Amino acid sequence: MTKKVTTSTLLNMKQQGQKITALTAYDASFAKLFDEQGIDVMLIGDSLGMVLKGSDDTLSVTVEDIAYHTRSVRSGTQRAFVIADMPFMSYATPEQTYQNAAALMAAGASMVKVEGGDWLVDTVKGLNLRGVPVCGHLGLTPQSVHVFGGFKVQGRSDLQAEMLLEHAQDLANAGVQLLVLECVPTSLAQKITESVSIPVIGIGAGAKTDGQILVMHDMFGISANYMPKFSKNYLEQTGDMREAVKSFIEEVQGGVFPDEQHSFE
Repeated sequence: MTKKVTTSTLLNMKQQGQKITALTAYDASFAKLFDEQGIDVMLIGDSLGMVLKGSDDTLSVTVEDIAYHTRSVRSGTQRAFVIADMPFMSYATPEQTYQNAAALMAAGASMVKVEGGDWLVDTVKGLNLRGVPVCGHLGLTPQSVHVFGGFKVQGRSDLQAEMLLEHAQDLANAGVQLLVLECVPTSLAQKITESVSIPVIGIGAGAKTDGQILVMHDMFGISANYMPKFSKNYLEQTGDMREAVKSFIEEVQGGVFPDEQHSFE
């Protein structure tokens, strides 16, 4: 029987220096393909608003959207750890947060992901008390794209960097069990990764995090809008989807991806 990846598995991987591999997934067929190749984590991301619905951002995605795709991914998954995004404004109040998180867990998620810093401390604690594991997300948080003025690298100034470091530590202390860092300088991502005991997964955050995640459409070079600097088209170099996933896993585990070309300083 295939041994399932759990939060304990991911923590042990960090402690042993083994890189965690993660991809977004939205349906049973790709979930099965990723699972069979050995992907550790699958995220039903609100990125579906951009790559599936063709929107300019993630803000139109609903809890019902995420729940539908979570059920699909879960049905195709045996081993990987499944995380579901909490969409824009779905965790604005405690009552709303608990109700929406419960819907995503019931759909098959093993953890929910929220975007933001220390203002989420009470939210994380409340979810944990109710049996819901939480993944944090710092740096470029796509749900705040209009506050940032676009999709921009975060943490380049000393003040921003210090703030992100403090937010990461606050979230870890509150009970977050996993953290995603998006579009931050490599040196800052390394500092944050080393400062917290929980696993840190990067996307556009350099190679010094505990693992890497990519949007599957970016990895296959088929995104509807644009290819981010931090992504790599593995299908182009392999010509086969299964080999593309294998190559991604091998390069992450070997510390080859991301290189300087796919990172920020």
